[in-house]
Amino acid sequence: MIQYEARDHVAIITIDRPEARNAVNGEVATGLEEAIDRFEADDDLWVAVLAGNGPVFCAGADLKAVSSGGGGALSTERGGFAGLVARQRTKPLIAAVDGPALAGGTELVLACDLVVASREARFGVPEVKRSLVAAAGGLFRLAQKLPTNVATELVVTGDPISAERAHHFGLVNELCEPGHALDAALALAARIATNAPLAVRESLGVMAMARGVDDDEAFRLSGAAMGRLAATEDFAEGPLAFIEKRDPVWKGR
Repeated sequence: MIQYEARDHVAIITIDRPEARNAVNGEVATGLEEAIDRFEADDDLWVAVLAGNGPVFCAGADLKAVSSGGGGALSTERGGFAGLVARQRTKPLIAAVDGPALAGGTELVLACDLVVASREARFGVPEVKRSLVAAAGGLFRLAQKLPTNVATELVVTGDPISAERAHHFGLVNELCEPGHALDAALALAARIATNAPLAVRESLGVMAMARGVDDDEAFRLSGAAMGRLAATEDFAEGPLAFIEKRDPVWKGR
């Protein structure tokens, strides 16, 4: 139910349950966690793209499977819902959304670092329509990535937001035509992969840890990241390539 492919320095992780609108069951949760483990452990893979097979990115939790007792656990101990939303990661993850991403599907998107969406994509947390709450990150991550009133509207009405509106407010990095979300996400991944991978990871880590801290602590975190990079081979390669007027050859170490 999870497909995994590596192209150059990019991993492509695909939820492959089109017959169930890529809804999350136990097998999907376990498979996603294993895919993230594999990606994080591979020093030659620097960026990952998360996609869904078919016309729906992900419809959230597989409530039919849960109600029938066949869904298994939809969360993992380390990753939370779908093995991903609470997972600690070091490498950038891009959501390629071609079609609706609703409920837990939106929460998967919110767990990613960047979002590419086709104009057919929609995002929403309709849990209140079923006397539930968006407990897999939606209630706080929407407010981190959208204006407060817009996030509140989505949470209390349960109504979805269009890809265009999500792009307007910054939730979506790049809009594309239907059927091209994966290609556009791979192009974005290639732009990231031209950079020093360890510097990208350290930068992501500081951005995450510095959220909500004061400037003194943020400067300390930034300085510590620079110190760690100074001990790597790539730290010397960057200036050397500039002096020699050539493209750098990153080793990720």
